Amino acid sequence: MNIGMIGVAAVLGIAAVGSAIGAGTAGQAAIGAWKRNYMANKPASFLLVVFAGAPLTQTIYGFILMQQMMSSKQDGFLLLGAGVIGGLAMAMSAIAQGKASAASCDAFGETGKGFGQYITVVGLCETVALFVMAFTFGAL
Repeated sequence: MNIGMIGVAAVLGIAAVGSAIGAGTAGQAAIGAWKRNYMANKPASFLLVVFAGAPLTQTIYGFILMQQMMSSKQDGFLLLGAGVIGGLAMAMSAIAQGKASAASCDAFGETGKGFGQYITVVGLCETVALFVMAFTFGAL
């Protein structure tokens, strides 16, 4: 058995768990904001879907990194470590992004203003996952 294959699977699986948690957190906030708008007979912005879906991209980064790891000839223990630690870092990025997105849904749903500033902060959380993917590529 090649122990590195555990890391290959882990990077995608762990990143996806983080994406699910982050999207769930942001999605709940979007639904709450829509409900408040409907109760106040105000239009409910579809832009909140952008915030709700933002954490899903970490799953894509996990998949891209998994593909790179599968073709790597590195030591199995390096692949195991890179997969687990990389997956955890991407998952935490998605969870943080979900929290930032939830706050963004609340603020934008209430005011209808500030979308550009909110999406910038959400994007900053995303940057962590991009850095992890790029730097792990370098290590492989």
